[in-house]
Amino acid sequence: MKLTISKKLKTILPDFTVSAYTFDLLEQNNENVLSEDITKAFYDITKKYQAMYTLTDVVNILRIKQTRDGYKALGKDPSHTRPACEALLRRIIKDGMIYRLGNVIDIGNLISLYFLKSVCVVDLDKIVGDIYIREGRADDEYSGINRGKINVEHLPLYTDDVSPFGNPTSDTIRTAITSKTKRVLIMLIHFNQENVVIDELAMLHILNQYLEIKNLCKINYEEKD
Repeated sequence: MKLTISKKLKTILPDFTVSAYTFDLLEQNNENVLSEDITKAFYDITKKYQAMYTLTDVVNILRIKQTRDGYKALGKDPSHTRPACEALLRRIIKDGMIYRLGNVIDIGNLISLYFLKSVCVVDLDKIVGDIYIREGRADDEYSGINRGKINVEHLPLYTDDVSPFGNPTSDTIRTAITSKTKRVLIMLIHFNQENVVIDELAMLHILNQYLEIKNLCKINYEEKD
């Protein structure tokens, strides 16, 4: 599998990059049994952020601001179409909790909260062909998970040979994780080059700490028109 980021997108967002990995879930992974360790991790990070921030503070947090500035550079209003990392942070500050959706999806949300960056977590077996990341167009059809149709024009859009399957606001239903998922693609989305390597290594530690996985493999990207 190849991963390509369009040169046009990189011209607008020169610091944009992704940390992309695939891995297999071990047979004993059971999405119907929610991990207590992940529950505790959500509780701890919720209490931490509630003590640190108010909802008014969110847009000024450096990493949230970097993502929002990336949206603006592409011509997207981040207050109208919120990045997933910002939406998650607002939810736990306001509600003091986050709904559990299954261990693999939850780990994606936990990683997003740890690094305050958007994360794409999808079923690898539902990806067709190679991955290409480009700027969304007006004619891109897109149904987000639990969000219905989303206007993805002027967003970084992750596509395969069939159609778009993700962006920093929401992934699609077509490639969603289910209890039948055996192989996973995860991408940590960076709008700034600072701490990319550190965050990537920490993400791998979290994956191995909370999930039983094997055959972890990095996907390097190239830039192309």
